Amino acid sequence: MAERGADVPPTAGLPLRAGDLAWPHAPAASDLGAALARFLGVAEVQIECSGTACMVVALTALQRLAPTRTEVVVPAYTCPLVALAVARCGLQLRVCDLQPGTLDLDPVHLRQLCGPQTLALVPTHLGGRISDVATAQACAREVGAWTLEDAAQALGARVGDRSVGAHSDIVFFSLAVGKGLTLFEGGALVVHDPALRRACAQASADIVPRHRGWELRRSIELLGYALCYRPAGLGLVYGRPLRQALRRDDWVAAAGDDFDPEIPLHRVGRWRQAVGVRALERLPDFLAQGTVRALQRRERLTRIAGLTVLGDSPSMPDAAGTWPVLMVRMPGAAQRDAAIRALWGTGCGLSLPFVHALPDYPRYARVVPAAEAGALPHARDLARRLLAVSNSPWLDDARFERVCEALADFSR
Repeated sequence: MAERGADVPPTAGLPLRAGDLAWPHAPAASDLGAALARFLGVAEVQIECSGTACMVVALTALQRLAPTRTEVVVPAYTCPLVALAVARCGLQLRVCDLQPGTLDLDPVHLRQLCGPQTLALVPTHLGGRISDVATAQACAREVGAWTLEDAAQALGARVGDRSVGAHSDIVFFSLAVGKGLTLFEGGALVVHDPALRRACAQASADIVPRHRGWELRRSIELLGYALCYRPAGLGLVYGRPLRQALRRDDWVAAAGDDFDPEIPLHRVGRWRQAVGVRALERLPDFLAQGTVRALQRRERLTRIAGLTVLGDSPSMPDAAGTWPVLMVRMPGAAQRDAAIRALWGTGCGLSLPFVHALPDYPRYARVVPAAEAGALPHARDLARRLLAVSNSPWLDDARFERVCEALADFSR
C-alpha cells in the first residue's frame, strides 16, 4: 500500500458544522450538563474541562470521604493520563493485569491488589469496547472501595437499555478531540448517589478555578477543530506532526502518549457548552451509522487469518459499545510492528491505541510503579500486538480494502 491520499483521522470523531458555532442567547442553549443528562438517561451530569479533570475531581471527593485510603487500581494497559490523574491527587497507583486477549481486568490479580488501602477501582472501556465492570464492582464492595468507571471513549455505549456506567458509583466520559462529541477538550462526570454527587460538586468548586486564559485557548482550538477536522485539513494538523514523529522513530509522540504532567483545571464556558449542545443532536445518528460501518468492517477483518478484532466483554452479554476504532490484535509483535512501520504514516487510518503497558513508559516512571519483566504478561502482550483501524467515514471502502490486504500480508 504505497500511495497516500488525504489523511484519515485515527478515530471517528463527529465533525462540527457552522451552525454549531453560534453564540447562545438562552441559558438552556449552553447547559450541556442537562442535555447530556437527557441523552444518557441520568439525573445530572457535571461538566469538567477534560476527562482527566473528571477523574481528578472524583478522586478528590472520594479521598475526602475516606482519607485513610490511598490506592487506586487501574488496568495495566490504559491511557497514561490515568496515572497522571492519580498522581495529581497524591494517591498511589496499582496496575492490574488483563485477562488474556481482552480488556477485562484479571480477577485473580485484581483481588490480590485490593485491600483496606484501596480507594477506587477503574474498569475501562478502551476504544468504546465495554469491559467487565461487575467483577470490579464486586471486588470494590468486598473491601469498601468505590468503582470509578473510565468510559472516556464510550459516550453513547449502553448495557441493555441503560448507559454504560449505570451500575458503577461514578463514570466519566471524555469530550476531547476526535471523540463522538467534542469541545476540543471537555469531560462529563456522572455520579449516581446524591450524597456522593454533592461531594463531587463540592470538590469541583474547591479545586477548579475560573481560568479565562485556558478557556480562551480551548475556544480558539475548538474553532480550529471546526475548520480543520476535514480530510483536506487533517494532513496539516494531524498527518504532518505524525510523520515528523515517525521520522524520529518516536512512537510515543506519534501516538500522542507524550502528555504534560501538569493537568489543566478550569471552568468550561457558555460558548463551548453551547457548541456541544447543538452537536449532541446529531450524535445518535452518527453513532448508529458508525456501528453499521464497524460491524461490516469487523466481519472483513476477521476473515484474515491470525487477526482478532476486540469486541465487548463476553461477561457483558447485553453490551453495545461505540466504535470510534476497530482494535485489531495481530498474530505477534513482529507482525504488528511491521504493519505499523509500513502503514502508520500513509494516512490510511492505522494507529496505536497506546504504545506500551503503563510500567513500560520511561517518561512516567515517577508516577507508575515498576513491574518486573515477567509481570503483567497479558497486558504487555496486548500492548505489543494491538493496533487500531479508524472507523471514520472518511476511510472509504476501497482504501479500507487495501488496508485489509496489507494486514493480511503482514499477518502471514
